[in-house]
Amino acid sequence: MTTPLVPPFTKEIAIAKVRMAENAWNGRNPDKVCMAYTEDSFWRNRAEVFQGREKIREFLRRKWDKELNYRLVKELWAFGENRIAVRFQYEWQDDAGQWYRAYGNENWEFDEAGLMRRREASINDKPIAESERRFFWDAPGDRPLDHPGLINTPE
Repeated sequence: MTTPLVPPFTKEIAIAKVRMAENAWNGRNPDKVCMAYTEDSFWRNRAEVFQGREKIREFLRRKWDKELNYRLVKELWAFGENRIAVRFQYEWQDDAGQWYRAYGNENWEFDEAGLMRRREASINDKPIAESERRFFWDAPGDRPLDHPGLINTPE
C-alpha cells in the first residue's frame, strides 16, 4: 500500500493499520512497538491504566516475558475519521506449560501523524489444551497471509 496510514481513515487504510499493528505485536519487540504510540499515549489494558511511551515499553516487556509463544490475530471491527475498533484473539503459554487464549476488544484513537494517542483494551483469558490451539506459525513473526483470521472462528 502506498497511501500513508494516517487519518482520515478509509476502510482500506483501517484494515492495513490493523494488520500493521498485528504484525508489530507478533514481532514482540517492545522498543519497536512502542514507537507507534505518541509520547503521551494513554492506555487502559485490563485493569492497568498508564500513560506515556516509556510506560508502554515497560508494560510490553513484562507482557512478553510472561506470555510465552505469543501469537496474535487482530480484525477490524469498525472505524471512523481518526478511530479504529478491533477485536482480537491471541494464544500464549505460561512458564508451567499451560496454554491460554485471550479474547479482547480495543478502541484506538490516532493523531494526525498516524500515531496512536489512546488505546483502551478489554481482555479475558481462557485456559485451553494444547490440542485446542488455532494459531500456528513461526513466532516471533508475522501471521502468514494464508493463515485464517477471526471472521469464522467460534467463541
